[in-house]
Amino acid sequence: QVQLVESGGGLVQAGGSLRLSCVASEQTFTTYYMGWFRQAPGKDRVFVARTTWRDGYTDYADSVKGRFTISRDNAKNTVYLQMNNLKPEDTAVYYCASRSLSSSGFDYWGQGTQVTVSS
Repeated sequence: QVQLVESGGGLVQAGGSLRLSCVASEQTFTTYYMGWFRQAPGKDRVFVARTTWRDGYTDYADSVKGRFTISRDNAKNTVYLQMNNLKPEDTAVYYCASRSLSSSGFDYWGQGTQVTVSS
């Protein structure tokens, strides 16, 4: 059973920055892709960014391109989401997730961390 533990959320003013961390219990076929998703109040959970342990491939939602950066530290089993120039519409619970190479969707999820951006 893969375990994912997020940290780093909080309250920040618009224009500010936060860095989220996600520690994974393993780097294996099961966690080939690591991603970040977010869910705003009253809305569906949506994709934010993803990467791979193997080669650091990255992919972003259009809404965060140029402001958010996903990265990984293989030695620490940790994936980061650096969020700059935050906007009130970035307010959401952010979830870390993992997906195996053969899966069509993300299989394991963290507990989530709240990010609140004040205007």
